[in-house]
Amino acid sequence: MSAAAESLPLFPLSTVLVPGASLSLRVFEPRYLDLVRDCGRSGTGFGICLILEGREVGAPATPAAVGTEAAIEDFDRGPDGLLMLAVRGGRRFRVQRTRVRDNGLVVADIAWRPDDPAAPPRPEHALLVELLRRILERAAGAQVARIPEARFADAAWVGWRLAELLPLRETERQALLQEDDPDARLQRLLEHVA
Repeated sequence: MSAAAESLPLFPLSTVLVPGASLSLRVFEPRYLDLVRDCGRSGTGFGICLILEGREVGAPATPAAVGTEAAIEDFDRGPDGLLMLAVRGGRRFRVQRTRVRDNGLVVADIAWRPDDPAAPPRPEHALLVELLRRILERAAGAQVARIPEARFADAAWVGWRLAELLPLRETERQALLQEDDPDARLQRLLEHVA
C-alpha cells in the first residue's frame, strides 16, 4: 500500500454517483446502518462504486475500480420506517485494494483522483453547454438564473452535470467517471448526444 492511500468504506450500487450530483439512498442492511453511524460520528463520507458483480443486498458485491466520495447532506425516516439518506458526490477515487469486514461491509484502500483543472469548454463543445442550459431550464425553471454564469464556463462542471442528467447507461456514466480529462469527457458526451 502506498503512503498516499486512505481507507474508505464502500456502498456498492447499481448506479454511478458523479461529482456534484445528489442521490437518495434507502438504508436497511446492518452493515450500511453501521457505516452511516460511523460516518456520523467521524464527520466523514463513504465511497459509492458501481457494482461489477453481485447485487446491492446480500453478499458483498465486487465494486468498480473508480468511485465517488459521498457526503451525507440529510437523513430522515421513510414512511416504511427505513433510514433515508440524501448524499452528494464529492471527490473521485481509485480503489487499490478491498477487504470485507465481519459484518460484510467492503472497505477499500483508495487513492484520490486528481481534481479537474479549471478550463472553459472548447468551442466544439458549445452545443453541450446550450443543451445543459435547456435541460436545467426544464428541470429547475427560474432557479437556473441562480446558477452563476461562471459554472457554464467550466468544462468539468458542464460535463458532470450532463453525466448526471442525461439518460445514459450506467456503464457509460462509469466510463465518464473514469476519465480524468474534462475535454475528453465532453467529447464522449457529444458523441452520445449526436
